Amino acid sequence: MNQTTTILAEISDFMHRESLNISQLSRLAGLNSGTVSSMINGRKVMSVEQLDRLTALMGLAEGFFYEEYVRDYLTEASPNWRRIKPFLYRCADLGKLGCIQQTVDFLMDNLMYSSPLFEVAEDFFRRNKRDAAALLYEVIAESEQKQHSERLAVCQYRLFMIRQGTDQEQNYQAAIRFEPFVERLDEVEQLDALKDLANTYRALNRWDKVEKIVERLEHKAKLIYFSDRRVKSTFNKPNRPLFFYLAYSYLLRGNISELQGNYEEALRYIECYGDLSWVKENDQETRYWMKLFIEWADANSLLTKLSSGDLSVFPEFVTKIESNKDDIIPSLLNVMENANRFNIEVDEILERYKMEIDLLSKQPVPLGLYTEQTISDCISRLFIELAIYYLCKRKYEIGFTYIIQSLKISSSINNKACIIRCVGLFEHYRDYASSDILLAYKTIINEVYENEKKVDDIAHLK
Repeated sequence: MNQTTTILAEISDFMHRESLNISQLSRLAGLNSGTVSSMINGRKVMSVEQLDRLTALMGLAEGFFYEEYVRDYLTEASPNWRRIKPFLYRCADLGKLGCIQQTVDFLMDNLMYSSPLFEVAEDFFRRNKRDAAALLYEVIAESEQKQHSERLAVCQYRLFMIRQGTDQEQNYQAAIRFEPFVERLDEVEQLDALKDLANTYRALNRWDKVEKIVERLEHKAKLIYFSDRRVKSTFNKPNRPLFFYLAYSYLLRGNISELQGNYEEALRYIECYGDLSWVKENDQETRYWMKLFIEWADANSLLTKLSSGDLSVFPEFVTKIESNKDDIIPSLLNVMENANRFNIEVDEILERYKMEIDLLSKQPVPLGLYTEQTISDCISRLFIELAIYYLCKRKYEIGFTYIIQSLKISSSINNKACIIRCVGLFEHYRDYASSDILLAYKTIINEVYENEKKVDDIAHLK
């Protein structure tokens, strides 16, 4: 072993400056003096916990010596996993991703470390240490890219989930990269994977993709739910009650039919998840989700009838908004879409929910089944519908303000479809814009242009 490592030299200098002998240093650091003597004399490798104690005693930041620790102690001919594993956890705690990268780069020269690294990645994922987990998943996936293994599929699934953010284009790219790996997952985990893929494509308004995913979800959910091979072990259970996945496929099928203008078919699907007499379980979690599906069926039935032109249900649909705050944003979007479509006066409703609407331009948060990206998309579309409503009523200042707000959100999530709608709407009413509005519009459009230019530049570099 190298007895003149950087870390040992620093410790020696510290002892000299502070006039400490090994016994005194050990006592102050809370370590065994014999162990410290062996470490300083190069006969024993210090653990990361011992290094942390000495680093704290020296008054240095946590992880100060980690780069040197990798170089001096970990890059051995036969790496010591018992020493490396706790080091990876400490690096994850401190966000020292570079040190994790250095460590796994030399570890993966030996594929026997794929399994223990995968276990660590899974633990990081469960503990929400997503950046550290992603780094490990990427390395493991690369080492197994020529193998059709379930572990490779799980890595790709986790990376897909980790990469979900506010940028719609990045979310789409992550989804299409992961989609081919779904069939390699365990059949139960496929249910969650298909549900998550459907939610991503739904948030992107890629209903063509949602339809294909939902067909697979419905087929697999029926196969598992109504077969004799029911999921009984806690080790291999889906994240939601098993019936959820079939009911959710019906819900999304209803959404698709409604968007296609096939209202009778939409109502048939709504009945499928509104009448859950086919559900076999009766545990608390199942009852919770059953109650939600029945509530959604009730609201979606009214929405489908409204979309078909039955305006008599509009007051009842508006009343439903108050009963479920988790659906407030999508519900307001539905109200405004139909108000503009059928020329319905909704000033009283907008006044009632003025506070909620005013808060929407701030950071969106996930609600119920809705992810952050879904909520952001809903808000940008809601602001467009509000802009249309007020511009048609010749309340130009309010209408233009909502266009600007929608543009800001659409730009932040890279929602090109909403950006195009905003620009088209603004240009149609441009003659009614004040000088202040024109300036604000020009500023945000320049920002959109610069953001798009940066994306193009990065793409060219790749």
